[in-house]
Amino acid sequence: MWLITVDSIYQTTVYYGYMDNTVGSLTQLQKSVIIGSILGDGYLRIVPGRKNAFLEINHSIKARKYVDWKYSILKDICLSAPKMRVIDEKRTAYRFFTRQHPEITEFLDMFYENKRKKIPSGIVLDPIVLAVWYMDDGSKTKKNDVYLNTQQFSFSDQRKLLRALQKTGIRARLNKDKNYYRVRIYKESIPKFMEIIKPIVVDSMKYKIVGLC
Repeated sequence: MWLITVDSIYQTTVYYGYMDNTVGSLTQLQKSVIIGSILGDGYLRIVPGRKNAFLEINHSIKARKYVDWKYSILKDICLSAPKMRVIDEKRTAYRFFTRQHPEITEFLDMFYENKRKKIPSGIVLDPIVLAVWYMDDGSKTKKNDVYLNTQQFSFSDQRKLLRALQKTGIRARLNKDKNYYRVRIYKESIPKFMEIIKPIVVDSMKYKIVGLC
């Protein structure tokens, strides 16, 4: 059972007996945020000629508070704070980069093949991973249907995600969205899914929580 508290000032979730569990130079909390970001909008890259990869967190300026929350967890492996980047007249991004890091290189090897994202067998979706993944790429409809927009992954990789969700007690299926598929949480599993992620979801992302809006 997870014991969760939320720091209302910094919007940082603390897991007692979890955050302090370090593996190498990254805490388990940092690893979970990284994995959730990889499943969502985060990207891992390696500069040609360099040994290790880095993570890019890049969202719309509208998600500024969410980006700042991610940075508050990952800042000790970052060189600088998030910055705005004007893309065009209508779009402004807000992003930061981690340092090149050997454990991020391990994630690159696990989650990428030929520069495309993949899902490793046996992936574990803990509450932080689920919450970050949903805040990145989740959505709810006016009818309170809940989706995880997994269109970037292959059909077989999405089925791996379904099996991983099932291990957390969440039942889901693949829903065809035009020419692609995405994950749709079964109605009966939505309350449990929301119960898991709600304590972690930052205030600026609470509009995605079923039952609050």
